[in-house]
Amino acid sequence: MDGERKLMATEKVEIKKKKVAWGISGAGDKIQEFVQVMTDISKEYVDKMEIQVFVSKAAEIVLKYYGLQDQVQQNFKKVSVEVSSNSPFLAAWMQMRKFEFLIIAPASSNTTAKIALGIGDTLLTNAASMSLKAFVPVYVVPVDFEEKIVYTKLPNGKDMKLRIRKEDAENVRRLERMEDVHVLSEPQQIRDVFEKWFGQT
Repeated sequence: MDGERKLMATEKVEIKKKKVAWGISGAGDKIQEFVQVMTDISKEYVDKMEIQVFVSKAAEIVLKYYGLQDQVQQNFKKVSVEVSSNSPFLAAWMQMRKFEFLIIAPASSNTTAKIALGIGDTLLTNAASMSLKAFVPVYVVPVDFEEKIVYTKLPNGKDMKLRIRKEDAENVRRLERMEDVHVLSEPQQIRDVFEKWFGQT
């Protein structure tokens, strides 16, 4: 009995953390806010889960343009950049349920349209397609949420006036009708997703 207690006292029990896949597409609108929100969440839930980052080819350029590449690299242990639709092998990992869910934030109009139309020819759209086939939830935060005029902040601090087209907004509505796809309208709503899955910190 004493030997058994000693074994239990010295035995190291490692709790395997749950994982979430965060996909960053090539959209610049509110990109600083998206990165900050995800960085904060990663730190707050560090004892419960791990966020692994998957950066599209276009997003790699956008992150460099906005000076955010170092922040992402420094605050997340695993950051992978798209090589092709199957490299890294995110689509297969989603099907094998290596991750609790996939969140694409921000989702560019191109990524949003492809997911809405079932096209999976990029790392993130292929991962979304395979996730949905395997009943794994996909959370999407489209930058072109509804038809209107918006102002986005450039790296130099200036505002750029943009029009969200009717066609882009219609693709968001298509996403909202898809099973296991959850559409969020702004970066701050991401926190609600993590509270739902992992509780409050």
